[in-house]
Amino acid sequence: MEQIKDKITQLSKELNKHNHCYYVLSEPLISDFEYDMMMQELQTLEKKYPEYSNPNSPTKRIGTDINVHFKQMKHKYPMLSLGNTYNIQELYDFDARVKRIIGNDTDYKYVCELKYDGTAISLVYKNGQLLRAVTRGDGATGDDVTDNIRTIKSIPLILNGDDYPDEFEIRGEVIMTHDVFDKLNKEKEKIGEMPFANPRNAASGSLKLLNSYGVGKRSLDAFLYFLLGKNLQSDSHYSNLQLAKKWGFKISDNTKIVDNIEGVLDFINFWDSERRKLGFDIDGIVIKVDSRQLQDELGATSKAPRWAISYKFKAERVVSKLLSIDFQVGRTGAVTPVANLEPVRLSGTIVKRASLHNADFIASLDVRLNDIVFVEKGGEIIPKIVGIDKTKRTETSVPFKYAVNCPDCGSLLVRHDGESAYYCHSLECPPQIKGKIEHFFSKKAMNISGGESTVKALFDAGFVKNIADLYYLTKKQILTIDRFKSKSADNLLSSIENSKKVPFEKVLYSIGIRYVGSTIAKILVKNMKSIDNIINAKSEQLQEIDEIGERIAESIVNFFGDKKNIDIINKMKINGLQFEKHEEENQTEILKGLKIVISGTFKNYSRNELKQLIDKNGGKNVSSISKKTTYLLAGKNVGPSKLAKVKKLNIKIISEDEFIEIIS
Repeated sequence: MEQIKDKITQLSKELNKHNHCYYVLSEPLISDFEYDMMMQELQTLEKKYPEYSNPNSPTKRIGTDINVHFKQMKHKYPMLSLGNTYNIQELYDFDARVKRIIGNDTDYKYVCELKYDGTAISLVYKNGQLLRAVTRGDGATGDDVTDNIRTIKSIPLILNGDDYPDEFEIRGEVIMTHDVFDKLNKEKEKIGEMPFANPRNAASGSLKLLNSYGVGKRSLDAFLYFLLGKNLQSDSHYSNLQLAKKWGFKISDNTKIVDNIEGVLDFINFWDSERRKLGFDIDGIVIKVDSRQLQDELGATSKAPRWAISYKFKAERVVSKLLSIDFQVGRTGAVTPVANLEPVRLSGTIVKRASLHNADFIASLDVRLNDIVFVEKGGEIIPKIVGIDKTKRTETSVPFKYAVNCPDCGSLLVRHDGESAYYCHSLECPPQIKGKIEHFFSKKAMNISGGESTVKALFDAGFVKNIADLYYLTKKQILTIDRFKSKSADNLLSSIENSKKVPFEKVLYSIGIRYVGSTIAKILVKNMKSIDNIINAKSEQLQEIDEIGERIAESIVNFFGDKKNIDIINKMKINGLQFEKHEEENQTEILKGLKIVISGTFKNYSRNELKQLIDKNGGKNVSSISKKTTYLLAGKNVGPSKLAKVKKLNIKIISEDEFIEIIS
């Protein structure tokens, strides 16, 4: 039996080596036939002797046709977004901010990377083997897609060598190449299915297929670009990527380390023209400070790191004819004009509609029906009209008149002082009601299965007129709707029942108070503790909370001043939703009111863990030193500029040990 085990191990190693040579290095060592014979032999042995099978065996790349829903996994390190710019001057501003925070006398380099147009993924490896793969999700929590990721042949299941950390995380982008995309769309058109709009959508949609066998057939690819963990070998981000390449990861050869912002601009200018020669889509360049220590020093906002920025390439522009203008009503009542165009190809997509933003935008461009318009993709995602060719305008052309009444319910539209949008304030307006329920369903909110089509079906049937009605739905009602069968009805009801466990901050975000996004909801919950406290709070009381200004406070007061909203909250309370903050274990207020800046490297805790300890004990971690700073929590290699500012403002410096003593 040991001979069988050794044979399985040997075949696995050989196949892993050939996968790496073919899919990462593009240097195949054997023919496809030889590879297939080797794979077939391994499959036969694993089937006969399942006790010797490994979850990361090369045979697992084929996938399975078992249909599994994804479970949610929390990211150990938040997956933040990157700040974007299209402006070279803003790159100089970024460079100036970096110098200001770390000090002009501190040496630093930048790493320039291609910005892949795909879907982000986080991979965790333990003892040299793939442990888990999770999508970005909302940045804090994502979908576990490990089985699907195992089918991507450019992602190693077992690492080469032995000098990798015991456990680490590596992030990257799952993409679809142009060749695979074109082939997939031809197949879809052949069988009468709607083709994908672009490779990014195709990659994202493929990764979320509910059986990994189907994912394996999509021939997805991946580039990796960022390592995280406690025991990484180098302080240099670039050096760690080169090590990862040695371990078997697909790291782009086009990644480059440069000495200054001028080197960044040279890299951008080169790829602005060369990108069209790549076999996949990129939409810009990512610039990162190379030193991990300086990355920690620079820190992050709640949304994006301060040590990285992405430069987006200028959008492609095309010409089309404006046929008509529709008005769409959003969940807040805001009315948005949308242009209907003669179909035109733009950045690989057929565009028929484009944003016109608001009445001021239409007036400033003097947009008229039948105009010849210039169309771009904002961020290469959303098409928008950016200009008019007035030389092509006919003599019969007349100025466009903006809508006076809501296109759905007929109510008079209102424009508030200082705002560009017109609003429908009718509480009976169907698109607003459906929009609020769709928002409630969304993954970032209550994560109820279904989406726009489910909400429309429930609303049109008259079963759900507000978010509280969801908790009174019965299976008998759902089964009267054509699109639902017994199993799908059970799934919906189960998902609604599970939403009762969603924590208070997500519930508060989900109910759709204007200006209360997920970050503001967390701040409100942390400070106010319960929905009753928020309902009863005056505007002045709310404004005493950091980051809650007059506009947000007034919006909250107005929302809960409406009896219909209070009735909805009360119905949801009766049905067991979470409307109070459950204090975490060992939560204290020892640091209440204290603002602490973290700088340097530490022996016992990572900077992220120290931030969590500050938050857990009622304090606030701030990124920059000011007169309001209470302490500088200092490790080794504190930035000289921070030390100088601390001394100037007479702010107390505490060590890691002193900090632990304070919170103990």
